[in-house]
Amino acid sequence: MPYVMRNAEGHIIAVLSEEVEGSEFVAANDRQLSFFLSQESPEKVAQKELMESDLGLIRVFEDLINVLIEKGVIMFNDLPEPAQNKLLARSGLRQEFSYVDELFNPGDEEEFLPPPDDDGEGFL
Repeated sequence: MPYVMRNAEGHIIAVLSEEVEGSEFVAANDRQLSFFLSQESPEKVAQKELMESDLGLIRVFEDLINVLIEKGVIMFNDLPEPAQNKLLARSGLRQEFSYVDELFNPGDEEEFLPPPDDDGEGFL
């Protein structure tokens, strides 16, 4: 049972699970409630940005580990087994993604055009 609080203009500013003073009951399929819930709050935007930053930083650490291994600063076996497993899994996923990306998004689209015919204009 959703209850909402509204501002002076009548726009929903909060959603509550129980009734409090100044709140009003609205149907779960209320159009204004759906719109309010679909909006990204500053908190949601900040959480999304932080998550994207974390994912980018994970890639930096992965690349750093690979560079350290390539330069012989550390050995892959020096890493704890769970870390080894995660790095191997990510490496496999990246190779699969790379293969699929190349398969469906070739860099040179001319590869798929047929060679020109005798007059040099192609088959069209």
